[in-house]
Amino acid sequence: MNRQLLKDTLGWGFLLWLIGYTLGMVLFSVVPLSMIGWILMPIGTIITLWVLFKKVKGESFRYYLLLAIIWTIIAIIFDYFFIVKLLKPADFYYKLDVYLYYALTFILPLVVGWRKKVKT
Repeated sequence: MNRQLLKDTLGWGFLLWLIGYTLGMVLFSVVPLSMIGWILMPIGTIITLWVLFKKVKGESFRYYLLLAIIWTIIAIIFDYFFIVKLLKPADFYYKLDVYLYYALTFILPLVVGWRKKVKT
């Protein structure tokens, strides 16, 4: 695995998850729990698109498919251990906003990879 692929998959995947997690902790004391995900979604989408267009250097659709898979796995595993297991949310964590977040985590790299491929 080359250095750029490692940076794009594990590095950006973890950093994007950490940004969302940190923003969620900040919002925890300001907004109702049921709204945190819905507030984070547009912010996270914009940040993710910026990373995909400006920072990720993949040149093939397969590269972006790998990003989609690894970023989604990172999100699911870290959410499980650092939210579900560690924080034990009283109202159950897995709701529509979380499933939409996982879907976007998978779909956004594919859309950007397809778009970059079409442009070339």
